[in-house]
Parts: sequence; structure tokens; C-alpha cells
Amino acid sequence: MSEAKPVAVVTGGSRGIGRAIVESLASREHRVVFCGRSEESVGEAERELRRAWGDRVRGETVDVRDRRQVERFVQGVVGEGEGLDVLVNNAGIGRFAPIDELSPEAWDETMATNLSGVFYCMRAVVPAMKEGGGGWIINIASLASRNPFAGGAAYNASKYGLLGLSEAAMLDLRGDGIRVTAVLPGSVDTGFRSGSGGDWKLQPEDVARAVTDLLAYPAHALPSRIELRPTRTGS
Repeated sequence: MSEAKPVAVVTGGSRGIGRAIVESLASREHRVVFCGRSEESVGEAERELRRAWGDRVRGETVDVRDRRQVERFVQGVVGEGEGLDVLVNNAGIGRFAPIDELSPEAWDETMATNLSGVFYCMRAVVPAMKEGGGGWIINIASLASRNPFAGGAAYNASKYGLLGLSEAAMLDLRGDGIRVTAVLPGSVDTGFRSGSGGDWKLQPEDVARAVTDLLAYPAHALPSRIELRPTRTGS
């Protein structure tokens, strides 16, 4: 890895879990480049984050469904000459409907964002990480990658696929010093799914802590899957 302050890329970093991860990494001396699909949301988040951390944090508008946008984004980060130490794949969407009511468009959008987008980002960062002697790729998956639920055909399928992608990539890359971990949160209070909230849910900061705790592990240790649940369940 680079000897300067570590450089982290966070997708879907303008709000929710991604925003909490950006803040947690920046507070631990990482230089963070985050992206999101909405120019307005990215710009607002960048302004707010820079009030706390200055030019240690910046944002770009990137649609992870577009391979060329992803490649340009990563090349830009690498081209700044400080390396690329950490990738957090957090961008994701949920489209929920019974299988007979799920539109092909909703299926395609879910797969393109939650699965293909992660593949594009991983594939784009690996050469720079290999050149730098290693790195860490952390994929924010979900307990839905192991626990299907009614109405979750597209979301479950994308997260099952993401877990498989993560674990295969872990085996592919560990010999190059690149560690790959899937973080599987349960219910997080982000407004991601409609329905009642509740103080029983995980908070975005809980997931962010799992990410930063992982980065503190010594080089010889690889926690490849982290499951994170609320202590209690909702009524």
C-alpha cells in the first residue's frame, strides 16, 4: 500500500450507510473519494463533508451501472498519484415486488447496480492495488444474501450473487495481498425500505464501524465475511 495517507473510494457515499463510511474513514486520516449517481446529492454531501475535513474528502457523480464511467472514475483517482488502498462498494438499490409483479426493468436495474456495478468497480481497482502491493475491497452486501423474503426476488438474487462474487474474488486476490470482505448488515435505519422505523434497527454508523474495524486487522488476518444484526428484532 501507499506510504502516504491511505486513499479510499466509497461508492454510494453521499447518504445513508455510505455517508457514514466516508465520515468514519475521513476521521481516521484516510483521503476519501466518494461517488453517487445524483449530481445534486453528491454536491451537497461534498460541501457538508468538506466543512469538517477539507480537501481530504471529495465527491464525483458516477453511475456504477456504466462500466466506462467507473473506469474513468478509478483512473482519475489513481492518476492523482497517491495510490488506491481501499474500495468500499456500497452503492445499491432495492426494488421489491412479488415475482409475478416484478417488472423486467426493475430486475435489470437491481442487477446492474447491486451486482454488475460492484464487479466493474472491483475490476477497475485491482491493477492499481496489485501495483501498490495490496489493498482491501469491502462489499456491503446484506443478510438478504442468505435469507430470502417474500417480495425480494430481485434484491435477494442480487445480494446472493454479490456474496458469491465477493467470496470468489477473495480466493482470486488474496495471494496478491488484496483482501476482500463481504459485510452483511441486517435491518439498518436508512429509510431504504418503506415501513415503520424503530430504535431497534442498526444505524449507518454501526456498519461504518465494521468497515473501519476491518481495516485495523493485521496484514496476516483476513475476516472474509462479517454478519451484523440488530440486538433486538422489530415487532
